[in-house]
Amino acid sequence: MRHFSAALLLFQLFHLRLSQAQSCPTRFEVREATIESVHNTVFSRLSTCRGVVEAFIARIEAYNPIINAIITLNPEALAVADSLDQSLAASNTTGILFCVPVLLKDNYDTKDMATTGGCLDLTNSKPSIDAPAVTALKRAGAIILGKTNLHELALEGLSVSSLGGQTLNPYDLTRTPGGSSGGTGAAIAASFAIFGTGTDTVNSLRSPASANSLFSVRPTRGLISRAGVIPISYTQDAIGPIARNVDDLAVALTVMASVGYDESDNVTFLVPHSSRNLDHAAALYGGSLQGVQFGLVEGFFNRSNSNETTPVNEALDATVAALTAAGAKVVPIRSPIFNSSYILQNYDTQRFEYRQQMDEYLARPSLRGSHPGRLKDLYASGNFLVIPSQYEYVNTALVSSTQNTTYAPRKLGIQNFTLALHAVFADHALDALIYPEQANLVVKVGVASQSGRNGILAAVTGSPVVTVPAGFSPATDTAPEGIPIGMEILGLPWTEGKLLNIAKHVATVRRVRKMPALTEAPTEATSYDTVPIIVPNSGKIPSAYTSGRLRS
Repeated sequence: MRHFSAALLLFQLFHLRLSQAQSCPTRFEVREATIESVHNTVFSRLSTCRGVVEAFIARIEAYNPIINAIITLNPEALAVADSLDQSLAASNTTGILFCVPVLLKDNYDTKDMATTGGCLDLTNSKPSIDAPAVTALKRAGAIILGKTNLHELALEGLSVSSLGGQTLNPYDLTRTPGGSSGGTGAAIAASFAIFGTGTDTVNSLRSPASANSLFSVRPTRGLISRAGVIPISYTQDAIGPIARNVDDLAVALTVMASVGYDESDNVTFLVPHSSRNLDHAAALYGGSLQGVQFGLVEGFFNRSNSNETTPVNEALDATVAALTAAGAKVVPIRSPIFNSSYILQNYDTQRFEYRQQMDEYLARPSLRGSHPGRLKDLYASGNFLVIPSQYEYVNTALVSSTQNTTYAPRKLGIQNFTLALHAVFADHALDALIYPEQANLVVKVGVASQSGRNGILAAVTGSPVVTVPAGFSPATDTAPEGIPIGMEILGLPWTEGKLLNIAKHVATVRRVRKMPALTEAPTEATSYDTVPIIVPNSGKIPSAYTSGRLRS
């Protein structure tokens, strides 16, 4: 009987402590938080889903005025968290992203928030249905925390927009965060969410990952449905996640790719059966760099000696040395086909496809609210921002289409170029190509364009790429940690698992990610009755860019 009484007392004490933990949860540590840390916290009742969301909101309120990465917060985020807490109390926790706060680039359709592309003329454009990728995230239990700034309509890499203003790099407030998914990159680097989403027509997932010491994946064309995302190019558009570590990146990719076949985006029918419904996180286990054959694309470097290029070259050299020390073989690739300027000039399809794609998007019955009916109406409104280096592109796109006589030969050129790329893999028995995402440091605020990027190779060939942190430039007064530098790992189609496994091992032998010193301090715990309204600083636009103009 005494043994029974002692056991009963211990049982009562356990439940007393559990109820105390539930009534007085600890503050969730959002800095560098992971999917695993969220789940460990809420499943052990150390905090609630609401507490997790409140912690991220408090951090956004503290630091977004500095980096200007957020366009809006989801007014339903706390209500969603409360419903998940009720599910947790009922032991009904489903979904691999249960209670995981996620930020969306503001060109993903969401039925509970406007989808603006950062453009003033789309301020009141309100989809009535979620993009399929957003539906998949919600179905997996994610909490959509809000939407991030971007380079307006995702057309360049400076991450400045008429609605959202200029987003700043949290590692150096005098520099851009890359782009066009720069709001997502800056926000995830500053720990505003567990991971975020982006889009990529030429560089736009990989550029902000590189510039913010993050990981991203641009999947093989067709792996993730692009439906319900503001488009640019049928040929080149892709969507995917950006995260602070490979593990979270792989889980996010798994969820976003779970959409599968989607009649609204017919390139999803290209995905072979063997690449469907994969758990990409499972690919991270096992393996090594021993015997992995990398091709180092020499044509994607700028080997001149300057403060903007030398740090990139040194970071990639150090990464190559680490790969070699881990047993990999790195062979130089000097084929003349690897010239980013030439590829962009001869194979880029954006200006032929942009107007038609946008006109179709704007005419969809599911798009409600006040918005222009056609792209030319948007650019006639005066409520937009195009940087001067894009004037020629936009003006050409407004009078171009896939019926242009030069479009079909360009598409044929892409096919031949893709075959040449695959031949390089075969000739050198390569597992992947590696090269700097950007041959120079991410550019400063107010410059003409985001120069030196190498993303066009994957964009026109539809190849998968995982971007990993490769190092930092030397510290300066404005960049106390230095400027982040990233490396692309490009593979053959449908090799996302292999690339993620390689990235996991690269991140092990080169542990270079650092939290931004400018946003390193913790934020105080705060309780919210409602989600606060975030107003982006649209006045923070460099004087070099003038809203409402398409000509100098």
